Amino acid sequence: MTTYWKVTAGNPDPAIIAEAAVVLQQGGVVAFPTETVYGLGADARQTEAVQQIFTAKGRPSDNPLIVHIANRSQLEELTLPPDEAVSRLLDAFWPGPLTVVLPARPGVLSPLVTAGLSTVGLRMPDHPVALQLIAAAGCPVAAPSANRSGRPSPTHAEHVLEDLTGRIDAIVDGGSTGVGLESTVVEYAAAGPEEAGGRGVLHILRPGGITAAQLREALPGVEVRESSAHAEPAAAPRSPGMKYTHYAPRGVMTLVQGDAPERVLARIQRELDAARARGERTGALTFREHADALRADRVVACGSLGDLESVAQGLYAALREFDEAGISFILAETCPEEGIGAAIMNRLRKAAGDRVIEA
Repeated sequence: MTTYWKVTAGNPDPAIIAEAAVVLQQGGVVAFPTETVYGLGADARQTEAVQQIFTAKGRPSDNPLIVHIANRSQLEELTLPPDEAVSRLLDAFWPGPLTVVLPARPGVLSPLVTAGLSTVGLRMPDHPVALQLIAAAGCPVAAPSANRSGRPSPTHAEHVLEDLTGRIDAIVDGGSTGVGLESTVVEYAAAGPEEAGGRGVLHILRPGGITAAQLREALPGVEVRESSAHAEPAAAPRSPGMKYTHYAPRGVMTLVQGDAPERVLARIQRELDAARARGERTGALTFREHADALRADRVVACGSLGDLESVAQGLYAALREFDEAGISFILAETCPEEGIGAAIMNRLRKAAGDRVIEA
């Protein structure tokens, strides 16, 4: 049975937070809101507890977990001392949607958390419920998104209930999340004099709520490298979101891209008409500016092209709408890969299994 608590996000009931913290301390798993998406938390030091995350989600065991902390002082317990450049990042973006991959202290975290790697991804979420719950539990909390593996991530507690009721111990409902996409994951590599002028390199392993431009602004003189949109590591991934198809609706989704919006919309409509003629239930994922131009069994307008943050906030809920309507064939518009658009396109490509057609 899954216990369900409803709290006010800005001022959660301390009694409920205390009850949820006890569940974590006793080796249970609890879903809770962050500013990105809902997380599914367990004590990152207890292997049996962490195993429940993998079991509930159906998550591959070589996919590492991000560990959430409530206080920067917990870094000393979990990782080796960070480089000066990393400390500057933490000053700039913690608490917030930034995960930093650091060398893990041996023997502290469950090996399931690190998936056999010598590193661990850490972040401090910027959400009162998350911070108070982690602090009350008094432990580092491993917390991937609170959904079945491969499904769109949850931005509302209702999404967690849909995917995980009966599979986890408890859900703390703090309302809708803010950013709507998972955190940016980065790893800093100190360089010798022959590399990048000896300044080191910051690798973006997964784009998210913190943009490349923001990272460059925080680390002037440090090279920031964005991962290839299509690169897939052959070995164990160094970060969640790097290896497997994620965020996917149940229907088959394909992206349609092109330089001219009118050609993109025309191609989408032709493909939708053909799919309907062969008996498919059709769906179109578009933007508010273009919603009236398309005909399908379900047209979902996900935010505005003029406000990509609104697209990020609504993306996962939009993908779940197609499932609710029983849509089997989905075509999706793409957006510019600028700012948070890079993270949006990363999630869309994953959701579509890299199926892309040109208009």
